[in-house]
Amino acid sequence: MSVNYYQYQACDANGNMTSGQLSADSEREAIAILQSQRLVPVKIKSSGRSSLQRAGGKIKNADLVDFTNGLSTLVEARIPIDKALNLLEGITEKEHMKRLVVSLRRDVKEGKSLADAMEARPDVFSKLYINIIRAGETGGILDQLLPDLVNFLETAEETKKQIISALTYPIVLLVTGILSVALLLVYVVPQFTAMFEDVGSEIPASAEFLLGLSNGIQSYGWLIVPAVFLAGYWWRWLNADKDRKRQKDAILLDLPIAGRLLVHRDVAIFSRTLGALLGAGIPLIRGLRVAREVISNEELIHHLEVVEEDVRSGAGLGVSLEKTGKFPILLHQLVTVGEESGRTGGILKKLAKTFDASVRDDMSRLVSALQPALILLLGITVGGIIIVMLSAVFSMNTVDF
Repeated sequence: MSVNYYQYQACDANGNMTSGQLSADSEREAIAILQSQRLVPVKIKSSGRSSLQRAGGKIKNADLVDFTNGLSTLVEARIPIDKALNLLEGITEKEHMKRLVVSLRRDVKEGKSLADAMEARPDVFSKLYINIIRAGETGGILDQLLPDLVNFLETAEETKKQIISALTYPIVLLVTGILSVALLLVYVVPQFTAMFEDVGSEIPASAEFLLGLSNGIQSYGWLIVPAVFLAGYWWRWLNADKDRKRQKDAILLDLPIAGRLLVHRDVAIFSRTLGALLGAGIPLIRGLRVAREVISNEELIHHLEVVEEDVRSGAGLGVSLEKTGKFPILLHQLVTVGEESGRTGGILKKLAKTFDASVRDDMSRLVSALQPALILLLGITVGGIIIVMLSAVFSMNTVDF
């Protein structure tokens, strides 16, 4: 579901006017968010995308890592937040990041906490990020939590880069193979048609199939483009509805190799997020609510909702995870050990590293097997087309002789 952004003006309990930006699915939800913050909406106007995005320059995760790293260094040096933001503004080179720092500093100088200032920019700061900042400000331990947050962001960014890097070559190889075969069928194979027609001999069934396939691609190949767009629309249609997305995600989890990768990836994200939140002193129920919102698989989210209800009823986290039957055995066993020893947060962080390593290893093995398989498939396909057409030509010459 797309998120809309709203500029607002509101009045607080002391009669002071405040303004800012928030994200919501509708204007009614925006009003409800303001009311939950004890603000009386005076004016709400839809602004489409966030002002930072409209101003040019998308804030990437790497930019956020640099910002958090700089903020962590300054806060550890006991520099007040407003002065730290002022210093960051001076050393920030990217204009879109500078505008972000300026807007945060303005809100902080108006009396808002840093977490509240960040909460008005959900397109930049995740709920995890905001919750950790709020916990640090509330407990006076922001200097202790920011290094962990930096490490969290750097690990997530590094894992993402490794997955993209591992998949780049197989994707390039696959695209190259498809284009090579398409060029053969569209430009090379049709050259044999006139030769066969001149001779008038019977065409072998294999060559006739390739000629028919070539004619079909030439006549209806233009349908590939709308078919790709329709497939993309169908995929977005599946994701637009929670029930449809859950059914689709459940099917993906049942895939032989990809299913394990998807589970371990989301479990790593869940473990790292919940571990960071618990380490920041955030209660387990609230941490579970935030942690489930940062994973993408709707089927796992549903089971985590069940886990949250069980924990709310008094059950242990490890036992509740085990009951779902959807999470790795290692997760619920070690979480149970962590609950017994009072080190759940630390164990979850270690589990995140374990599952991250598992995802990287599985990706490495998959790519190692995929690359020669694609090369072999490409060689067999291209070689098969050439052999079939040349065999047809040789058989035609034999008949003439």
